[in-house]
Amino acid sequence: MLRWRGLEDIPADWGRCVVTIGVFDGVHRGHAQLINAATTAAKARGVPSVLMTFDPHPSEVVRPGSHPPQLTTLTRRAELAEELGIDVFCVMPFTPELAARSPKDFAHDILVETLHAADVVVGANFTFGKKAAGDVPKLTELGKKFGFEVQAISLFGEHAVTFSSTYIRSCVAAGDVERATEALGRPHRVEGVVVRGDGRGRELGYPTANVAPPMYAAIPADGVYAAWFTVLGAGPVVGQVVPGERYQAAVSVGTNPTFSGRTRTVEAFVLDTSADLYGQHVAVDFVARIRGMVDFADIDDLITAIGDDVDKTRALLAADEA
Repeated sequence: MLRWRGLEDIPADWGRCVVTIGVFDGVHRGHAQLINAATTAAKARGVPSVLMTFDPHPSEVVRPGSHPPQLTTLTRRAELAEELGIDVFCVMPFTPELAARSPKDFAHDILVETLHAADVVVGANFTFGKKAAGDVPKLTELGKKFGFEVQAISLFGEHAVTFSSTYIRSCVAAGDVERATEALGRPHRVEGVVVRGDGRGRELGYPTANVAPPMYAAIPADGVYAAWFTVLGAGPVVGQVVPGERYQAAVSVGTNPTFSGRTRTVEAFVLDTSADLYGQHVAVDFVARIRGMVDFADIDDLITAIGDDVDKTRALLAADEA
């Protein structure tokens, strides 16, 4: 898969293609419908498929300070798009200048003159151009004028729930990672670099990897979770941990109220391994919430609870793997 950032990365001799447009945060099951329509149309025409996404999130440019929690990093978005068969992952820097383009200029300058789009695939609620003045009927009108077809894909969901990035963010924020999994088609992932914490987990007999996620990452509600833990990248074996392989982990999200903590952390106790993970880029895939965060009056009660959390983690992840 090719990866472009900005119009300047598009080759001068680029031919026709099929383009699908959106933020695609999460690359959830609804997004998969869009991507499938785009790749199917591209194969029928014998041309490449292009996924166009934006960075930063458009809302941060239009309304500074309103950047929503991010379900997937750009790198992860690209990986998922490639798995779904996209040929080109194109990141458009979302600038005030881009936001100010009229729907007509966006369609003509970017979709036609630069990308040479033969088909444009969007969601039924797609908007574009200055002040989101463009919609699917407008895009269809511009397509007839400039010579490209438009496919508008209906929103997708189940059980009277429409799967959207907004819905999934609300599930994650509530700690309902099971519903997030249902909409995403896979567990919600938080990535980050392992940094040094206060070392308290080691003192309690449960050493944890303190994961520092990127800015805006969508972190589940405070509590204890069963999760899969993976060291990302293709590096050497770290202790007993092989990069790329997933391991069971009991993960605590919160401020450690028992110890009067104030900083919200994501701490993963990786089961049945021993490794110095400091500085490693890792992923935590949240499978199930075990309990909420509790302020234990006694350290022994906390240690007993952690042991119970580990037992429940083993059972939940064994079922997840079955």
